[in-house]
Amino acid sequence: MDNLQNTDRTAFREGTRDGIPIGLGYFAVAFALGVAARDAGLNPFQGFMASIMCLASAGQYAGFSVIAARAPYLEMILITAVINARYLLMSTAISQRLSPKMKFFHRPLMAWFITDEIFAVEIAREGYLNPWYTYGAGIVAAPMWAAGTAIGILAGNLMPARIVSALSVALFGMFLAVIIPAAKKDRTVAALIIVSFLLSFTFSKLKPFANLSSGNRVIILTVVISAVFAALFPRTEEKKEGGETA
Repeated sequence: MDNLQNTDRTAFREGTRDGIPIGLGYFAVAFALGVAARDAGLNPFQGFMASIMCLASAGQYAGFSVIAARAPYLEMILITAVINARYLLMSTAISQRLSPKMKFFHRPLMAWFITDEIFAVEIAREGYLNPWYTYGAGIVAAPMWAAGTAIGILAGNLMPARIVSALSVALFGMFLAVIIPAAKKDRTVAALIIVSFLLSFTFSKLKPFANLSSGNRVIILTVVISAVFAALFPRTEEKKEGGETA
């Protein structure tokens, strides 16, 4: 029992250590996201709660855009679900790295903290994944993400309109930082990105798609393009076997 507790404490410390740089990156990105939340009419408390309950930059940005456009709730639910669908795949991958002996209540708690960056550091660890590692990383990173959003809203309310507009451009930099490294490593991803840009622009000009809201266009394009590329370029992942118990 003592050895297990020591293992958990060690995993938690390692998680908090790895969560610090993730949290610092989150804070910078969330500050710009807070400007978008401010434009959608959210106050700092609402922005904080939105970020702490939805740890997803692209999903939140889409949600704030839908709020700003005063679109129906159903559109917000659909666009958030579609954009955040990748977390289903990440959760499936993580579930294969959990010890069969691990208690069930850890699973939903770990799922709460799944983000692109936390998933990356989790999947890089050898053996079974200790849930306390995830808690350590998440407890550091998640509040910094939420605080960045709240402070971004507060700063957006205080700064001149020109500076707020300039900060909004930082969100596009965030998306570029996500897609460019992946595009460099995989030509299929690069082609997918180019096709997505072209079709998004084309659909915004062609009827009847031009008459749809931007949220509905994103939903349609995301589902269709991802389905076509998944069928044409299927990917296989090698399972990574581990030996440690958590």
